[in-house]
Amino acid sequence: MRLASLRSAPAQDEDLEECSDGLFDFINNCTGTNIPPEYYPSCRNGAKDAMEKGALIEGEVQRLRVVLQDGAAHSVDSSDMAFKIAMASAVREAMRKAQPKILEPIMKLEVESPEEFQGAIVGGLNRRGGVIQASDVDSDGGVVIVADMPLAAMFGYSTDLRSITQGKGEFTMEYKSHEAVRPDVQEELIKNHQEERHAKNKAA
Repeated sequence: MRLASLRSAPAQDEDLEECSDGLFDFINNCTGTNIPPEYYPSCRNGAKDAMEKGALIEGEVQRLRVVLQDGAAHSVDSSDMAFKIAMASAVREAMRKAQPKILEPIMKLEVESPEEFQGAIVGGLNRRGGVIQASDVDSDGGVVIVADMPLAAMFGYSTDLRSITQGKGEFTMEYKSHEAVRPDVQEELIKNHQEERHAKNKAA
C-alpha cells in the first residue's frame, strides 16, 4: 500500500475561501482503482488526524488543503487503518516541509475614554503589539480607539487602562481571527516547546 508523495506549500487564505469549512479541505483527484474507492474516507480521516498536532509546537493545525492524486493498494496488507496511517504520515511529512507558522488569536479591541488620554492609550496599545485601525473623537469630547490586538497581550490591560485614564477608560473586545505570530515569537515558542519535551523525556 502506497500513497503518492505530497507537494508542500502553505495554504493561502484566498485558496481556503473555497474550502468546506474554511480550515480544512480534502480533494480527491484519484482516477482508476490504484486506491480502491472504499479507502477514500480513510485517507481523509488520516489527513484530519494529522491536523491534531502541528510540526512546530504540536498545536492544532488550521488552513490545510490536502489533494490526493494517486497511490497503490496491496492485496493482503491494505485496510482502512493502513490507509489512514499512511495518509497521516504523508501529511505530517508535507507539513514539516511547508514552512508552517504558529498562529495566535487576534482580538478586535475598542477603547473609550476622554480625549485627553488618547495619546497614552495609543502608546500603551503600541507597546503591547497592537495595530491601530481607527481613532474617532465624538462631540462629547470622548475618543473611541479601535485596534487589532493579540489575545496574549491583553492580560493585565484592564488594570493598565484604569491607571492611565484615572479610571475613566473602558474597553470591549471580541475575537477577530487567527494570524501568524512574529518570527521572533515563533522562535521562542519553538525553543520553549523543545525544552519542555526534553525535560519530559528526561523525567520519563
